[in-house]
Amino acid sequence: MKVLVTGASGNVGRYVSEELINMGEQIVVAGMNTQKLTELFQENAEVVYFDFTNPDTFEKALANVDRVFLMRPPHLGKPEDLYPFIDAMKKAQIKLVSFLSLMGVEKNPIPPHHKIEKYIEVSGIPFAHIRPGFFMQNISGIHAVEIREKNEVFVPARKSKTSFIDAKDIGFATAIVLHEYNKYENTAHTITGSKALDYYEVAEILTNITGRKIRYAKPSYLQYRKYYINTRGLNKDYVNVTVALYFMTRMGTAKMVTDDFYQLTGKQPRTFEQFVKENIQSFS
Repeated sequence: MKVLVTGASGNVGRYVSEELINMGEQIVVAGMNTQKLTELFQENAEVVYFDFTNPDTFEKALANVDRVFLMRPPHLGKPEDLYPFIDAMKKAQIKLVSFLSLMGVEKNPIPPHHKIEKYIEVSGIPFAHIRPGFFMQNISGIHAVEIREKNEVFVPARKSKTSFIDAKDIGFATAIVLHEYNKYENTAHTITGSKALDYYEVAEILTNITGRKIRYAKPSYLQYRKYYINTRGLNKDYVNVTVALYFMTRMGTAKMVTDDFYQLTGKQPRTFEQFVKENIQSFS
């Protein structure tokens, strides 16, 4: 039987897929951009067209599949958007679904991930929720523009700390859970880095490794929101979600450090220093 990976061209899904292939698993990668998926995985995976909002695409995606990596596409804001597919997984008698959730979401009913977790649990499908901290890729991706162009980190987090984790490490841990599915039925794993950093420390590490003076700009929520919507031209709803996340960060929700990654993999997670060195081109 095969493992279905949704969001396989994304930050985490790509690494989940690669690690599963390395473990000898047969995988099905599903999404709306099948050309991109084919280019990414070549003959190493079966590619199927899949759309969470179109139940007609579910049967083919779930054919000969007994485990699923479930990733909520960012454009689907309502948890209910995923319910029909969860129902289809139950009907297909999936042996384990590993849902990419959020750190601390079990105590926070505001993000859609909370209701999705609950719906999976009530459905009776064996689950292994993955609850990562903030991705290091947020710094090398969305926030790298200001680092490159202005030598500043532009995030409204002030002095709060974040236990950043590399998406590559999340992918590795998730692949282990899916590969050894009998061992991880009905579990949840909060995956973080081994250290929590504030954004002053992030700027200092970037300074040391790039050789350029990079400062933490400490913008207010309003400055950040206005800049990202008006200057960067990003979607207002997306920016509002990030503002909410940084608000939660300032409440202390992102600083927890766990050893769940080590417990699953027997390895230490990548440090932020290692990540910056490996992704130096993103900041130059």
